[in-house]
Amino acid sequence: MENNFKNKKVLVMGLGLLGGGIATTKWLVKRGAKVLVTDLRSREQLKDSIKQLGVAAKKVRFVLGEHREADFKNNDIIMVNPAVPRESKFLAIAKKRKKLLVNDARIFFDSIPNPVVAVTGTRGKTTTVNWIAHFLKPKYSRAIAAGNSSAVALLALADNLKGKENPAVIELSSWQLELLPGSRRAPEVAVITNIYPDHLNRYKSLGDYALAKANIFKGQNKNQKLILNADNPWADFFLKQRPRAHIFFFSKKPLSKNRNGVFIKNRSVYFKNGRWTEKVISEKIPGEFSSRGEHNLENLLVSLLASHLMGMEWAALAKNIKTLPDILYREQIILKKKNLTVVNDSTATSPDAVIAAVKRFAPQGDTILITGGTDKNLPFNAWARAIKQHLKPNQIYFLNGSATKKMIAALGKVGCFKKEPPWIFEDLAGILLFVKAGINSKKDTIVVFSPGAASFEKFKNEFDRGEKFSKYAREIFG
Repeated sequence: MENNFKNKKVLVMGLGLLGGGIATTKWLVKRGAKVLVTDLRSREQLKDSIKQLGVAAKKVRFVLGEHREADFKNNDIIMVNPAVPRESKFLAIAKKRKKLLVNDARIFFDSIPNPVVAVTGTRGKTTTVNWIAHFLKPKYSRAIAAGNSSAVALLALADNLKGKENPAVIELSSWQLELLPGSRRAPEVAVITNIYPDHLNRYKSLGDYALAKANIFKGQNKNQKLILNADNPWADFFLKQRPRAHIFFFSKKPLSKNRNGVFIKNRSVYFKNGRWTEKVISEKIPGEFSSRGEHNLENLLVSLLASHLMGMEWAALAKNIKTLPDILYREQIILKKKNLTVVNDSTATSPDAVIAAVKRFAPQGDTILITGGTDKNLPFNAWARAIKQHLKPNQIYFLNGSATKKMIAALGKVGCFKKEPPWIFEDLAGILLFVKAGINSKKDTIVVFSPGAASFEKFKNEFDRGEKFSKYAREIFG
């Protein structure tokens, strides 16, 4: 597809603020496309993004603050930003005119010859992608994590891949996967980390959401690999979609005899392939790793398996476990001094992510949870039960928002806040100042910012939210 854009009229629907739309626009201009960028945000709101386009901006036409129906009729190709809903009337207009609808993921797969490891799921995507890239570096020094939540946009990576043998390790959201069918290529290794309730403000049901995730393997052939989570109930759902790839599983317990993959037994990691089973990581490593939480143990298993399927030896993988990086705004310890630890988990945008963070940190000291944000039509019943199990009402601080109201109601149903009302704040700095005033300096205290919701009522996105939290925390506690 890379050579199919020259002199074509391409409409970029959504320049955005995170960099993906910027990389896409630059990529199209570089290939000689006649680009029109349309975005519902104003020029003032997008001024930083337009500035980042550099000289490419001079070759782009802009329609900002609105979308015009005529633009979707008169352009050859519609490049769809991930945030655009499938039900958009403008996409319907383009489809009726038989326009080609693509996104950055579709173009990425059609444009590069390199092998691809692609990761999707509800939780653990970004950690898994970064850890796979880390594990591959001894053999592939140019291995880079890119995609949905990365600082490296897909098409920016496509322009910088050196050598056909270097693998691309990418994270794909359900939104990016919606337009992947029809691509001429599929990932050599596809990973679905897990499925939990998320984005139900966009999808009709959890099953509809999972079907979007299934697009990651729909184009695979029998020589490629698909990795599923044997401990997640949605693994059977994906098997019913009849994937053609060779299927492997990861699990924290022994796999059934008809399933291949990695699993833990007696605190050691085993690899099973057909009739052959081998201990590949000693009991020492999983034991040392347990302080990162059960969910990160799952992330470790799938990262090890994917890297091995890409040709890495188990001994080399075991050697590099201790140097696995922390991931920005994902249970990231941003401050540690005397008896105080501050954790930035801003990208926890679903209830399950908060549960994982609380289960990890609550046993380590007096834990304070800062939570709340914008609703995504998600249930908080299980979240409330887990929070009540691990925390007292005076350990929970809320950032006001539409999801926050649902959180407080769910906690009320399980018996929290009977004696005193919840603490609700309008800004992060206010919460942190209040928290600081109440900390007992003689106790080990862990402040965990894990919103469990989206960020749009008060921030540009979860990364902007994470950046602000880190800034305030360092100023107030530092």
